[in-house]
Amino acid sequence: MRIVVVGAGLAGLTAATDLAADGAEVTVLEARNRVGGRTRGVEVAPGQWADGGAAYLGHRHTELGSLIRRLGLATVATTMTGRSRFSFGDGPQSTDGRFPPLNATALGDLFDRLYELTAAVRPDAPWLTPDAARLDRQTAAGWLDGTGVHDDARRFFPLFLGEMMAADPADVSVLHMAFYLRSGGGIRYLNAFAGGAQAARVYGGAHQLCDLLAAKLGDRVRLAEPVRWIDQDGTGVSVRTDRAYHQADAVVVAVPPVLADAIEFDPVRPARRATAATGRGCAIKVQLVYPAPLWRDHGLSGWSVSADGPLQSTVDDSPPGGAGVLTGFVTGRQARTFARLDDKSRRAAVRAQIQRLFPGLPAPGRLVITDWLSEPYSRGCYAALFGPGDWLALGPRLTVPHGRVHWAGTETSTEFFGLMEGAIRSGHRAAQQVAAA
Repeated sequence: MRIVVVGAGLAGLTAATDLAADGAEVTVLEARNRVGGRTRGVEVAPGQWADGGAAYLGHRHTELGSLIRRLGLATVATTMTGRSRFSFGDGPQSTDGRFPPLNATALGDLFDRLYELTAAVRPDAPWLTPDAARLDRQTAAGWLDGTGVHDDARRFFPLFLGEMMAADPADVSVLHMAFYLRSGGGIRYLNAFAGGAQAARVYGGAHQLCDLLAAKLGDRVRLAEPVRWIDQDGTGVSVRTDRAYHQADAVVVAVPPVLADAIEFDPVRPARRATAATGRGCAIKVQLVYPAPLWRDHGLSGWSVSADGPLQSTVDDSPPGGAGVLTGFVTGRQARTFARLDDKSRRAAVRAQIQRLFPGLPAPGRLVITDWLSEPYSRGCYAALFGPGDWLALGPRLTVPHGRVHWAGTETSTEFFGLMEGAIRSGHRAAQQVAAA
């Protein structure tokens, strides 16, 4: 059996590995000059790496944990020892723990409402959630406007949604917000370091996962071959790239929905993978590199949350015993604004903010920006954002094959949607579908 896999991210390489192990003749076609999809390694010092893309994992990410062990990799705990820094317009301040210096009752009220929403959603089929049509029509911003919550909750909500989903509240439906939080293990789990979804990182960088999977597949992985056209009939499939035609018995398309819709299909698919409301995950990551984690000498954890940007949060991603790495996140509406700046202006804005947040630190020796909004073969990160109407329009067909064409990618997984775990699970599921067909 001949299989073509479109996309060499975690989902595509997982599907290709499973199919090859079952004896299929597999070809993986990747548009970029590298494998990894929305993982990307940033070398912060010789032999020391940070994650410019997907990074964190927790104990519930069982398929990811199994893959890490199978590839002979290890994990390192996310360090959170020391005080946090917060800036909400009144000047930066330090606090113990991660709770922001805002009205605790107001934030408690906000999270009570979010818990109620997430508890009601059907994670296996969000479009079948009670009152799904109403929840899918309304944006998260519209929902917040109707709650009457305290101003402090309004200030915090975009920061929270940016951290969790790389989304502005105006870009996602209430149904998608509730589903995403439920799919990832719930608010407490998603938002937690120790014991939660951000408890650890892959030692040496998550990009190694795809590098090692691709190395095992060898010359079956072909880079710089963006797929333009997929034609199928009763006997097989033809896949056209800029460089070649590939014949197969089946295809697994493992790219984000908007990129899947850029491929021409014959016969035409009965439904698209995205709508006009489907948005890009708005995330830009910034690595600030120091000789060592110098903030620890000041009793700080490196964790910060800021309402005045451009970095809305920072975290200590330093490799053990090596360079000091503060990873900053620019998300949501702030990311779109930041992406429009020239490189010099971006760097100046980041350095000025870090000087305000961490006045005891010297200037970083290096500053690396990974702009996922501008990546043509990602179209955003962490994942596509389902806007008003998307779940009812797209959800029922996310994993339904189009003849000999099957679908993978974290956006097709109702388990850990948007995370590396979701991508891997989708790859296993797609491979099983192909084998069954």
